[in-house]
Amino acid sequence: MMPDLGKYAVAVLSSYGITLGLLAGLVALSLWRGARVRRQLDEVESRRKPDV
Repeated sequence: MMPDLGKYAVAVLSSYGITLGLLAGLVALSLWRGARVRRQLDEVESRRKPDV
């Protein structure tokens, strides 16, 4: 059950919405950057000569 927020409902709910959107964006950005760095690392490691 949601508490009665009265005249502050729009401000509170929009703040929650913006916060959730920003958190989702940060997670997406972190996952995208992690995948990009992993691809770059794999490329560098594949060019490295293996030790015998």
